[in-house]
Amino acid sequence: MSEKEAKILIIDDQPSEVKMVKMALERANYEVIYAYNGKEGIDKATKEKPDLIILDILMPEKDGFIACGELKKRTETSSIPIIVLTSVESSSLIFPDAESAAGSPHADEYIDKPVDPNFLLKRVDRLLKKSGS
Repeated sequence: MSEKEAKILIIDDQPSEVKMVKMALERANYEVIYAYNGKEGIDKATKEKPDLIILDILMPEKDGFIACGELKKRTETSSIPIIVLTSVESSSLIFPDAESAAGSPHADEYIDKPVDPNFLLKRVDRLLKKSGS
């Protein structure tokens, strides 16, 4: 068995979404951990120190906006790249520049659901290379 490339934390309240993203990442040889709400995700990110976080927006117990802001404010998690992966229909209103996530609260990327697994993997690879992970 080959060594895992990087540890990725998925934070999403939909088990089916977590499963789909997890399967794609594991096929690409990433180590995957997950949480089902923002509070649990922040705790897990602080404890596990993932190399990258994939974060949904609409969740219970701290939505993705709050979770992203808190993760970027904490010293121990502030440098972790974050991909926002969400099904928010009016993404252009929430994220004026959806391609770069310039309108999001410190997210590094923004991707609409449903996502093509190959597209997601390209974005993950690019962010990990950019961050040096």
